[in-house]
Amino acid sequence: MGKKAVIHIKESLEELKILHKKTRKHQVKKRINSLILTKQQTYSTRAELAKHLGVDVKTLFVWTKTYTSLGLTALINATSGGSRNHVITKEIRDSLFTKLHNSTEPLQGYSDAVLWVKDTLNIDVNYHTLRSFMITNFGSKLKQPRKSHYKKDEEAFEAFKKTSVTS
Repeated sequence: MGKKAVIHIKESLEELKILHKKTRKHQVKKRINSLILTKQQTYSTRAELAKHLGVDVKTLFVWTKTYTSLGLTALINATSGGSRNHVITKEIRDSLFTKLHNSTEPLQGYSDAVLWVKDTLNIDVNYHTLRSFMITNFGSKLKQPRKSHYKKDEEAFEAFKKTSVTS
């Protein structure tokens, strides 16, 4: 069996409980709760504590390391993830919007949209990225039937109706 880690928590139990009640973010509440349970020595091992909190042991280790090295404020202000890189720019969005609402030369599918973006704007966009973007922002659907064919000649249709024999 390994050596027990001794973690010195500077804040009192009452301070931590008050902070836990004031906090709204679930992830921060878990972090503060880990400090409370460590201070109370409720669980004998870190694995049991991690299982109770619903996190991995390594995550609990990182939280503890952050607290011991940087303090409580760093533990509370720690964020996960980063800024998302937006692949589809405003220029692509505007071009797609006009292309989707063009009834004379419509896109035949999402793969056609990817090729169209590559040909007209010289930008490589992943199929799944463009598909999810178009569904989310424009409400597009795959294989949605049209009310009429986009190449349909209305005058020829009217002439056909006039000359057809009805019984």
